[in-house]
Amino acid sequence: MSTFGGLNTAYTGLVAARAGLDVVGQNMANINTEGYTRQRVTTSATNAAARAGLVAWGAAPGAGVSVDGISRLGSATLDATVRATAATAGYTAVRANALGSVENSLNEPGKAGLSTQLQEFWAAWQELSIGADDSAAKLLLGEAGQLTTQIRAGYRAVTDEWSAVRTSADALVTEVNGAATQVATLNGIIRQTLASGGSANELIDKRDALTTTIAAITGASVRAQANGTVDVLVGGNTLVSGTDVQKLTVTGPASLATAAVPGSNPVTYTPVQLEWAHHPGVPVAVDGGELAGALSLLGPADAAGTGGALAEAAASYNDFAARLADSVNVIHRAGATAANPGVEAKLDFFSFDRTNAASSISVLATDADGIAGGAPGGATGSNADKIAQLGAGRAVDAAGNPVTSPNVIWTAFVTKLGVATGIELGQASASNASAAAAVTLQLSNSSVDIDEENVNLLTFQHAYQGAARVMTAVDEMLDTLINHTGLVGR
Repeated sequence: MSTFGGLNTAYTGLVAARAGLDVVGQNMANINTEGYTRQRVTTSATNAAARAGLVAWGAAPGAGVSVDGISRLGSATLDATVRATAATAGYTAVRANALGSVENSLNEPGKAGLSTQLQEFWAAWQELSIGADDSAAKLLLGEAGQLTTQIRAGYRAVTDEWSAVRTSADALVTEVNGAATQVATLNGIIRQTLASGGSANELIDKRDALTTTIAAITGASVRAQANGTVDVLVGGNTLVSGTDVQKLTVTGPASLATAAVPGSNPVTYTPVQLEWAHHPGVPVAVDGGELAGALSLLGPADAAGTGGALAEAAASYNDFAARLADSVNVIHRAGATAANPGVEAKLDFFSFDRTNAASSISVLATDADGIAGGAPGGATGSNADKIAQLGAGRAVDAAGNPVTSPNVIWTAFVTKLGVATGIELGQASASNASAAAAVTLQLSNSSVDIDEENVNLLTFQHAYQGAARVMTAVDEMLDTLINHTGLVGR
């Protein structure tokens, strides 16, 4: 083997050590870069046969080191876990936030809650039964007005939350479409870079961040291809394949008020659903993520009470308002006013639209003449006392059967919503903990460790120095061979 081959061996060592130093520098420069995955130079020993040629010189050392590439120290398994847990956390967070907002609007228990206002309303009827004067009538009308105002405000809080979730669904789809377009673009660049023998590690980091975002929103899965590209699947259907991308869209009403189909009896609703832009009318099933959480909240109410949480809350408000108005009106119509004490008044106390009771309920009476507090030809405040008994749960109908108190109906709604919210908050907390644990594991594997990089820095620095000393030694040997051969003994 020629002595000149030793120079090439030392040179490859210099190249490998320099590449290692460059990669260490890249890692240390990006130690605080979010989403960056640490890298390592990959090398392999060059076989002696690679430079043996046609003449065999016997046993010979290798031909140095070959820099094969720069590897990205990520884990496909950990990345998939991060995407899966992010999807679950996104789903539960959206539901918990929405239900928490509705629960907060109830102000229960508390002085500002509807339960307290109901008690004030029944107490005003009791006051009227004791003394049917103008002051008692004014108190009753004031409490009744406050009660209907709170019912309408509570219902409006639910519909506002529905509209907010609907708007966020559109924003989420826009974000998904934008991220999918970027993934498709990166797929093309990465495929071309790898085919030409280059390193696309930083581009892959960007693409992974985008696919994690898509997964957190839609529960998408990612499938890697041999050419370096990835396919992104939503509900088993392809969102991104290579450089091709499909667009998603959300269809349906923009508000809960416009969701009801006109003239339907019982009331039916136009669904809000996710569709492919190129295939309208066919819903896309999402496996999880924020968008799935939003769509589940926007679902219509059903007879079993298992529909969309917000529509169910709105339906509960409507049911409560209608049953409150009906229970009071039935008794009120059988009473007599102070102006006509001997005649059954046949007057309603509340007015409401049965198709949307909570947003339309109001008080018909404007003064004492519109309040039927007495019994026809009987005691002045006896009818007011009957209405007051609704709050105590002791009211009966004409047949003597007990009448369900509106208080019971409201308490059942508040309890049901509180339980549902508590469950969602618990699930959200657990899901967030799982997502955080998955990210921690991912970072422990892929993030830059400054101590490790310092060790690598010293390692490659010494390797470079060692290769340089080998090159110097070979150079001195060649100098002796070339310039001093034949001079011995002169």
